Amino acid sequence: MSEQASKREEAGRAEEALLPPVDVVEDAHGITLYADLPGVAKDGLEVRVEGDTLILEGALDLALPEGMEASHVEVGIPRYRRVFTLSRELDSGKVSADYRHGVLKLRIPKAEHAQPRRVEVRVD
Repeated sequence: MSEQASKREEAGRAEEALLPPVDVVEDAHGITLYADLPGVAKDGLEVRVEGDTLILEGALDLALPEGMEASHVEVGIPRYRRVFTLSRELDSGKVSADYRHGVLKLRIPKAEHAQPRRVEVRVD
């Protein structure tokens, strides 16, 4: 294998990631996204918004105790990654995040122009 092909193969492995399961709940004021990221420490979690793109990444911390080695591995990829395109109805500047027990909860409110509003009806 050439050195260039070997580098491409390594880069491909570095880009591999598990897709975390995600639930999205919408209400009148925005969306709440729940992503399951077991094995990710808070300092290994990255959430960012780039334009209209939401990116979730998490590094798995699956270290074995010293002197032990796995005889069977089902999760061999050391990171999660999920990318979403955000609707223009959402205010990506007001994303809030909470992380507990391996579950990331993101709240993304709807933009002012997309919020439901009550119209007053006058009687003449």
